Amino acid sequence: MKFVDEAIITVEAGKGGNGCMSFRREKFIPKGGPDGGDGGDGGSVFVEADEGLNTLIDYRYTRRYNARNGEGGRGGNCTGAKGEDLVLKLPVGTTVVDIDTDEVLADLTKVGQIEKIAQGGFHGLGNTRYKSSVNRAPRQTTNGTPGELRNVRLELKVLADVGLLGLPNAGKSTLIRSISAAKPKVADYPFTTLVPNLGVVRTEAHRSFVVADIPGIIEGAAEGAGLGIRFLKHLARNRVLLHLVDMAPWDEVTPAEAAVTAVAELTKFSPTLAEQPRWLVLNKLDMVAAEEQDAACQAVVDALGWSGPVYRVSALNKQGLQGLVRDLQDFLDARAAAVAEDPSLLEQERETRAIIDAEARENLERLKAEARARRQAAADGLDDDDFDDDDYDVDVEWVR
Repeated sequence: MKFVDEAIITVEAGKGGNGCMSFRREKFIPKGGPDGGDGGDGGSVFVEADEGLNTLIDYRYTRRYNARNGEGGRGGNCTGAKGEDLVLKLPVGTTVVDIDTDEVLADLTKVGQIEKIAQGGFHGLGNTRYKSSVNRAPRQTTNGTPGELRNVRLELKVLADVGLLGLPNAGKSTLIRSISAAKPKVADYPFTTLVPNLGVVRTEAHRSFVVADIPGIIEGAAEGAGLGIRFLKHLARNRVLLHLVDMAPWDEVTPAEAAVTAVAELTKFSPTLAEQPRWLVLNKLDMVAAEEQDAACQAVVDALGWSGPVYRVSALNKQGLQGLVRDLQDFLDARAAAVAEDPSLLEQERETRAIIDAEARENLERLKAEARARRQAAADGLDDDDFDDDDYDVDVEWVR
C-alpha cells in the first residue's frame, strides 16, 4: 500500500427535488383542489474520521464524488424522498480545504468525528403550498436548488504527541525502535526512512504517548533538495519536537553544522513551527571518546545558542533514554492538565496549528509549482498534468 498524504477531489451534493403540480381528481369529488407534494432535499456530503485508514490512496485515483439527488414531489400530497447523504471515510488527522476559497472545511482530529463539507440542495415546493382563499387552483411550483459543488484538497498529517526532527542518519528510526514497539527500517546509510512512522511509547500501565519519525531533511530542502520538505508538515500537530543531532556523523559535516542546518530548514518551512517547544537530543555519544564528549556537546549548544532542555543519549544502546521518556511523559501530562484547567489553551493551540498549516501549504504549493516548471522546461511540450505526485509515493509503515 502506498502512503499518500494529499489528494485533490471534487464533491457535489445532491440537487433538491422539484415540487409537483397536481390536482385531486376523484369520482364524486368535484374541484378537489391542489395536491402536489414538495420535492425531497438533496443529499449532503460528509467526511468521517476512521481509525482503520492511514492513507489517502483511495482518493488519488477516484476524483469525483456525488451525493444522491432528492426525488420530485408527487400527487396526493406525496413528498419526494430525500437524497441519500454521502459519507467519505478519511484517516484521522486529515484536513479538508476548499481549493477555491482556501477555507478549511473540516479538521478531523478524533476517531468518529463527522463534518459536513457540502450542503445538499433545498427541496422545491408543490402547488399545494400556494393555495389560499383567493387562489383556489394554484399552478405555481418551485424547482429544487442545486447542491454545493466544491473542489477540495485532502491533507493528511499524522497525529503524534512527539515529533523527531533531524538530518538523515541522525538515529531517529533507531530511537523510535528503542522506546516503542515500532520497527521502522534501520540501516547505515542516509534516507533509510522514506515515510512517517508512528510508535506508541508506554511508560506505565495507563500512561503513554505517540512518537512520529519523519524522513530526514538536508540543506536546501526548502528548495526541493533530497526529499524536500514534504514530510515536515507531519510535525505540525506535535506538542513537542525532539531535535536529534548525530554526534558521530558519517560525513565531514560537524554536529554543530548539522544542527544549525536542520533548524534553518525548519524555519524556512514554517517560522511558527520553529518556535514551538523543542528539545535538543545529542545522539550516538557512545561513538565519541569520553574525554571529547563535553566539548562536542557544548559546541552544538553554542552553535544553536541553545537554552532549552538538552539530553545526551545513545539510542542504539538505550543510554539516557529512560530519563528522556520520563520527562516527555511528565511534560505531556502537565500540558493535558493545563488544558483541562483552562480550555482556552486548546483554542490557542488550534490557532497556532492553523497558522502552521497555512505556512506549510504555501511552501508545498511553491515546491510543486517549481517542480512542474522544471519538468516543462526539460521536456518542452509536456502538459503540466504529466507531473504526478505518485512518483514520490512509497510504502506506508504504520505501527501502533
